[in-house]
Amino acid sequence: MTAGFTTCDLYDADGTLQSCSVQFQDLGARPVFTGPVQTIRCHRDNGLVKQVLNSPGHGAVLVVDGGGSLESALLGDLIAGAAVRNGWSGVVIHGAIRDRAVVRTLDLGVKALGSNPRKSAKDGAGEVDIPIEFGGVTFTPGATLWADEDGILVTP
Repeated sequence: MTAGFTTCDLYDADGTLQSCSVQFQDLGARPVFTGPVQTIRCHRDNGLVKQVLNSPGHGAVLVVDGGGSLESALLGDLIAGAAVRNGWSGVVIHGAIRDRAVVRTLDLGVKALGSNPRKSAKDGAGEVDIPIEFGGVTFTPGATLWADEDGILVTP
């Protein structure tokens, strides 16, 4: 996917866009990505993340509110690989990932707070397709998200 935008130019053109203040790390091979938002809220359990990213993404961006926890990873190489195969544009994890060396080679936008080799539970606890908030932004399913090296913008 070719980007054709910068978040700085988008914000300058439309000051109503929400700008996420969380300082995410760029961890995938695609630092610039955009798409409609899908959401998950979960804590130290990536069962729903695996389920959703193993379904057709149609260019969407999965935003996962892991509560900012760095205690265990919510995404690893196998789930990220599934996201690529299923046509997801990117994943934003308000939490940790693992398998950084492999994830950085995958054609997927991945923004996360950091990494931890500890895997998470796989019980599927959490909520899907609900509004979630962090970094001064409300991520609403169906909103449009743009991400690049400067940050994340979302339609209000």
